[in-house]
Amino acid sequence: MNGFLDFQPVRRVAEHFLAPMPRSEWPATIPAVAQLLDDGLELAELTVLVGENGSGKSTIVEAIAAAYGLNAEGGTINARHQTQPTESRLSGHLQLVRSAGASRAGVFLRAETMHGHFAYLDSIGSAGMHNFQSHGESFIEFFTDRSRINGLWIFDEAESALSFNGCLMLLSHISDLLRAGSQVIMSTHSPILASLPQARLYEVGEWGLRESTYDDLEMVRNWRLFLDAPGRYLRHFEN
Repeated sequence: MNGFLDFQPVRRVAEHFLAPMPRSEWPATIPAVAQLLDDGLELAELTVLVGENGSGKSTIVEAIAAAYGLNAEGGTINARHQTQPTESRLSGHLQLVRSAGASRAGVFLRAETMHGHFAYLDSIGSAGMHNFQSHGESFIEFFTDRSRINGLWIFDEAESALSFNGCLMLLSHISDLLRAGSQVIMSTHSPILASLPQARLYEVGEWGLRESTYDDLEMVRNWRLFLDAPGRYLRHFEN
């Protein structure tokens, strides 16, 4: 192989042959997770998972982060805090196919646990300015301050902390990361964050995982329909 794949931190995710996961055990009962275990998942320089809540996309990116050695609650490769263990056991059943000589550095950002991560940074004297900022501003400060880290970046529903402009800022940051040679994996509900043309898009649902184009994503079609004519949806809420 030539090019980026030679240096990609994680090229493929598959079930570990020495630690198979019972298919009757959660989260292997989720179709997307079962497909990942059965068939593996090919990763690109930018891999984006989209789907409804409960589809398994966050479970998958969280497990990849943990299997890579990142803290399940977020942070860099050195973060070791834990507030309340909620992650699945999936990471212990995964094998990551890495590239020889690729960076081992990484960052995991998940919006729902970042408050706990900021408290952890406070406790070790690396607080930053987040006590004086909105959640979105703190989130942006966190990833911009660490933008020189070259390796694997994983984002789990980052848009929940960000405004429209904040999502555009993150998209610009992701573009910079890719140009610098980092790899990005992301789960999202945001058509903004899924829009980069080089993204490998997987739509996650009751069917499992299926690769898609941007215009064919159900999320994108629904947003376009709503923004084109909100009234067709809002009339259902009228008395």
